[in-house]
Amino acid sequence: MNIHEYQAKALLRDYGAPVSDGRVVLQSDQAKTAAGELDGPLWVVKAQIHAGGRGKGHFKEAEAGDKGGVRLAKSVEEAEAMAKQMLGRTLVTHQTGPAGKQVNRIYIEAGSGIERELYLALLVDRQTSRVSFVCSTEGGMDIEDVAANTPEKILSFSVDPATGYQAFHGRRIAFALGLKGPQVKQCVALMGTLYKLFLDKDMEMLEINPLIVAEGGDLKVLDAKFGFDGNALYRHADIAALRDETEEDPKELAASKYDLNYVALDGEIGCMVNGAGLAMATMDIIKLYGAEPANFLDVGGGATKEKVTEAFKIITSDPNVKGILVNIFGGIMRCDIIAEGVIAAVKEVGLKVPLVVRLEGTNVEKGKEIIRNSGLNVIAADNLSDAAQKVVKAVKG
Repeated sequence: MNIHEYQAKALLRDYGAPVSDGRVVLQSDQAKTAAGELDGPLWVVKAQIHAGGRGKGHFKEAEAGDKGGVRLAKSVEEAEAMAKQMLGRTLVTHQTGPAGKQVNRIYIEAGSGIERELYLALLVDRQTSRVSFVCSTEGGMDIEDVAANTPEKILSFSVDPATGYQAFHGRRIAFALGLKGPQVKQCVALMGTLYKLFLDKDMEMLEINPLIVAEGGDLKVLDAKFGFDGNALYRHADIAALRDETEEDPKELAASKYDLNYVALDGEIGCMVNGAGLAMATMDIIKLYGAEPANFLDVGGGATKEKVTEAFKIITSDPNVKGILVNIFGGIMRCDIIAEGVIAAVKEVGLKVPLVVRLEGTNVEKGKEIIRNSGLNVIAADNLSDAAQKVVKAVKG
């Protein structure tokens, strides 16, 4: 689960990390009051969406004076005008894709003088099963470009959970970033704070870009992007309360309410499978035969008829779907339950695209019989390869 920058800054402030004072604005008539509560002479007006690259982004149907989703104002009135111009419009960045995201929140922050911009992140290293620090002197830029073009400018190392964070970790980062004097001590303290926050809140990602050396030499967190482990949210009611459902794909949101594992993709063949491994294999074989999957959808081993029905509804709600492949191996999951769910869903939402069904395992003959007697125009398949070829052929005409 991701949160907005202003929410991340509030968490950082609670933990004692150095951040600028700021106010969130939900309605345009709040902007002038919010800006007036902050010290000038500069104000930063930031669009709040769950995507990076806001400063380099652009608004759809651009107006005169558009300068992306992060702007610098020199007066309270100018900050108000910028907030009004951004609220309610769609911001497109390299991370949102061409559809963009609607800006429903603005964060107005006191401006900071900047001497240097640095990059810092904490991530879960899947190879070592440890928390890793990543830092670079090239802050304020796309870290992917830095990694591709000048990887020597990135330092990455993991922390042994047996010892946890130690001061030498912070000094290693400070020296890599070229910090000196009191900045080293500040860095050691800040890295300890971030590490504690990362563990306390079961985070998956904590990115500070940029971490700045402000005028006067002190370190300050200028931007923050946080991601949390969704499987651990039951332990963190305070974090779960920060969820902004308007930033999520409606189909993924609907799936989460029925405990379905769904991820929207860009292809044309909708997939409904039980088991993550089988789902990935199904997506791979669809690509092998020349098409693209429209989603990853794992209904799980203990899905009910109702869950299968909702899963089918979610797939058919995607306008990009030109065909559907149901691939079920009945172990814990029974094939007849899947068949009943598919039929119930088709009768409720209709079937406007080709549907290929491959069933195998527990109660498979009963499931096939239910499909055969349903009167639906369903293409039966004997195995995974056969199913993939049939759905691709049906979609390609």
